[in-house]
Amino acid sequence: MSPRHSAAEAARTRERIVGAAVSEASRVGLEGLTVGSLAQRLGMSKAGLVGPFGSRERLLMAALDQACEVFRAAVTGPLDGLPPGPERLERLIDGWVGYLADCPFPGGCFVTAATSELDGRPGPLRDRLREIVASHRRALAAEVAAAQEALPGPHRPAEEVATALTGLSMAANQEIQLLGDPSAAGRARAAMRHAAGLPA
Repeated sequence: MSPRHSAAEAARTRERIVGAAVSEASRVGLEGLTVGSLAQRLGMSKAGLVGPFGSRERLLMAALDQACEVFRAAVTGPLDGLPPGPERLERLIDGWVGYLADCPFPGGCFVTAATSELDGRPGPLRDRLREIVASHRRALAAEVAAAQEALPGPHRPAEEVATALTGLSMAANQEIQLLGDPSAAGRARAAMRHAAGLPA
C-alpha cells in the first residue's frame, strides 16, 4: 500500500471511530464510554481503537469536537454570507430549534448533555467543553448585539439575552427528549424570538 493510500485509510478509520464514539457517548455519556464496548461495536481491538488518538482521553476530546462541528454545520453553517442583523438572528434561532427537534444524536443535544455530565468534573475534557461553550456564548451575544442595532429599543444587554436563549434551548431539549412533547419546538421558537426582541 502506498503512503498516500495508507494515510487515507488511517483517516477513514479515525473518522469511523470518532463517529461511533459520538453516537455511543450521546447515549451513555462521555465518561460512560468505554474502550472495550466501542471496540466490540466496531469489531476492532482496544489497541487498534485507541491507537490513532494516543489515549482514551484524546478519543473523547475528538468525539466532543466532532459533535460540536455537527452543531455548527446544522445551526451556524447555513448563516454564511448572511449579514449580521435581525434576519440572521431569526434564522439562527430557527436552525437551533430545528436541530433540537430533529437532533442527529440519539441522546439529544450533545453539548447540553455533556454540560450536565461534566460541569462538576474538573479535567481536560471539562476544560475543552468550557472553551466551546464560552466561545458559543460570545458569538451568540455578538449576534444579538448586531440584531439589536436594527431593532427598536429598549434592549436588554446582549449577554443577558444570550443567557436566556441558551436556557430556553436547554429547556426545549428536555421537553423534546424527556417529555416527548410534540409542541415543544414551536413553543421554544416563539419564546426564543420573544427573548431576542424579534417580531412575532
